[in-house]
Amino acid sequence: MKTLVTMTLRFVAVAAVAVSLGAIAMAQAAKVDLTGKWIFNVQTEAGAGTPTITLKQDGEKLTGHYNGQLGDVDVTGSVKGSDFTFGFSSDLQGNKLDVTYKGTIVNKDEVKGTLSIVGLGEGTFTGKRQ
Repeated sequence: MKTLVTMTLRFVAVAAVAVSLGAIAMAQAAKVDLTGKWIFNVQTEAGAGTPTITLKQDGEKLTGHYNGQLGDVDVTGSVKGSDFTFGFSSDLQGNKLDVTYKGTIVNKDEVKGTLSIVGLGEGTFTGKRQ
């Protein structure tokens, strides 16, 4: 009986440490400021690209600029905890494209997520701070 109680207490202690470490990691990701120049590696059903995206974060507000195969346009979005989203509209050969990036902050210099290009498809991306 004493061994069972000891094992249960150890399990509870290990579980508490694991939860605490997860909370610390999430808090650190939430404190990351996305302000800066990023190189994204984008993979979509329509092809691949490496746009440069310059972001400025002000609290939860995200603004910036996209420069890549879909044009040279301003972006707007938001950051909540370790999640972010931004988007833009672009005119590509007379066709309006609405693009939305949704991602997660991996660490202070890396992000990853998905994107949607209305009319062209879906994709994934990773981003590295320059």
